[in-house]
Amino acid sequence: MTELHELSALEQAAAVRAREVSPVELVDHHLARIEALDGEVHAFVTVTAEPAREQARAAEQAVVAGEELPPLHGVPTAIKDLAITQDAPTAFGSAALVGFRSPLDADVVTALRRAGMISLGKTTTPEFGLTAHAETDFGLETRTPWNLAYSAGGSSAGAAAAVSAGMVALAQGSDGGGSIRIPASVCGLVGLKPSWGRVPDGPTPPDATRLSVRGVLTRTVRDSAAGLDALVALRPGGLVPIAGPDGTFLAQADRDPGRLRIGRFTAAPTGVDVDPECVRAVDVATELLVAAGHDVEEIEPPAGPQMTEVFLQVWALIAAATPVPAGKEELLRPVTRMLRERGASITGAQALGLLGALQGASRPVIDRTAAYDVVLCPTLAMPPRPVGWFTETGDPAEEFERTMRFVAFTPLQNATGQPAISLPVHQTPDGLPVGAMLVGRPADEATLISVAAQLESATPWPTRPRR
Repeated sequence: MTELHELSALEQAAAVRAREVSPVELVDHHLARIEALDGEVHAFVTVTAEPAREQARAAEQAVVAGEELPPLHGVPTAIKDLAITQDAPTAFGSAALVGFRSPLDADVVTALRRAGMISLGKTTTPEFGLTAHAETDFGLETRTPWNLAYSAGGSSAGAAAAVSAGMVALAQGSDGGGSIRIPASVCGLVGLKPSWGRVPDGPTPPDATRLSVRGVLTRTVRDSAAGLDALVALRPGGLVPIAGPDGTFLAQADRDPGRLRIGRFTAAPTGVDVDPECVRAVDVATELLVAAGHDVEEIEPPAGPQMTEVFLQVWALIAAATPVPAGKEELLRPVTRMLRERGASITGAQALGLLGALQGASRPVIDRTAAYDVVLCPTLAMPPRPVGWFTETGDPAEEFERTMRFVAFTPLQNATGQPAISLPVHQTPDGLPVGAMLVGRPADEATLISVAAQLESATPWPTRPRR
């Protein structure tokens, strides 16, 4: 018999509509999963059990009363600790901000609630989302449920671990340099990074670098599409809204993508070595795409190390611009202080020049791949890393250098603003998940969702560990 946590988010919503299960049962079941498993996985920083149960009771009354229900009514979710919430503290992964409470909800929180979802709490993230692991000063490093000796990646580490472990079927995340796709690969999930400007980012000030976007992590392509529909329903994402598909993103999962021209590369834009298992993931995806009737061609990486150097300086600017309460700078982690010092040394004029340079470098990347409907590459340059690997030397420069070696492919799409999706197509011989990434043309999530769903239906991948 299928257990409730084995259902997808859409299946849970359908069961609620059919009155086969109540929102209260769903919430209680998933809270029990958190209580049973999170002592090992470390996906949550805050569990909001009582508010969730209260919302579940109200959601159940709406079903009983025969009210018109939103698309994901009664389905449990979780919110990344970088998104502000009224009903739970937001620490941004930082000891300097423990206990902070916002008077407002982030737009993504409001959007998921309006879609009918019930948050069970806040999930782990590294300090200010700056690294690819979730080791913080107030909690143990988040693990991938596939093997608890390995890190869940980052920065949406807790979101990915929670979905992978069946604590929720869909969790909110964000992606400024790969932070949805990285943990998706490490935790065997679907991780869709939307186009820049697609999802609302208020009410906080917008990201002046245009790197960060909001999204969700799920076990299925259809859930990712439904999550994107929920996020964009609130309002257009950017000051200049971008065009969407005819109909919903979920409908794209049922659409035949046609015969696509796909470019693939496996060499890292940064020039670092790529593990053979990550190349193998691309080979597996290539075999699936060719079997589905698509044309796959080898291409050169569309960017080089020079673009990465600009990205790194802009990343330091983001760290330096992050507000920290007076007198609490010493509570920041060494890698955060290092990045803030680097960013603080950049003048205002230099900062404007760097932002222009990054956007200018993005144009030829888009031009070089314009002939292709989709581009295929590894999600990461390495398989999952052991717990403590990023920080084992105690040197913050080495910690960040290891982060950049690990994430050699993902920052490129944040710079260009293109949508990208990591799919769990491969496992190492010892059973660790390894994703491959599909990158779409600007504003074309529709094609990514369509072809990703096609691959999923052709050869369903294992989407959760046997726990």
